[in-house]
Amino acid sequence: MGSVKSSFKPFAHTSLIKQFIKRDIAARYKGSYLGIVWSFVTPLLMLMIYTFVFSVVFQARWGTEGETSKAEFALLLFSGLIVFNLFSEVISKSPTLVVSNANYVKKVVFPLEILPIVALGSALFHTLISLVILIVGAYVALGEIYWTILLFPIVILPMLLVTLGLSWLFASLGVYIRDIGQIVTVAIPALMFLSPIFYPIASIPEELQFLYYFNPVSYVVEDARRVLIWGEMPHWDWFGYGMLIGTIVFALGYIWFNKTRKGFADVI
Repeated sequence: MGSVKSSFKPFAHTSLIKQFIKRDIAARYKGSYLGIVWSFVTPLLMLMIYTFVFSVVFQARWGTEGETSKAEFALLLFSGLIVFNLFSEVISKSPTLVVSNANYVKKVVFPLEILPIVALGSALFHTLISLVILIVGAYVALGEIYWTILLFPIVILPMLLVTLGLSWLFASLGVYIRDIGQIVTVAIPALMFLSPIFYPIASIPEELQFLYYFNPVSYVVEDARRVLIWGEMPHWDWFGYGMLIGTIVFALGYIWFNKTRKGFADVI
């Protein structure tokens, strides 16, 4: 059994993180004929399915005016899914990150705190591919691309901090309470439909809208649409609050992980 000295240096092992991200991406497509091509096929397929169900079957329209074309609806939907899938991919893996890497806990001196960072790095790789698809689709469907897409990394930064903080928390709890994985599995799809992905927050009754801002994904989804599809500036007040909350969750999650990691080997 080994461990590393607890210190607030989650990104100190840059080369090791890069190596594990590459390995994680390669492992996902190992043995498949299409390989990494699935990274392009999967989001396109899901986009077509969701767009068909909501804009064709349910005749859904964006907002109350109903003037959004099916192409724009698809782009609005896809931009929301890009953000949510980044969050959900990391969080859904979190409860088993330590358990599924038990050999690193018991046999070698290994910085276990990098496991959520690796999961996030792998998810960001697939987010980048989806983002390229979205930009190409926006140019083809709408005929223009706005410079505000450059603000997308800034817009999602608060959510990345929250995601890492929660990932450290769930990775630790997943060692001691195995039911955490089941809870997260149920919570992720519920959170998706409670996020403004298939509809704008403005369509929710005003007296209930405040509830959506307890959701760490909501305001990020809204701002992603602003910068990616409409060429608008993000809501900087939301961003400021998000950075504050994200920093707190990030720090508390990391501290919790390091406080509880001492018992991992005994449980696993």
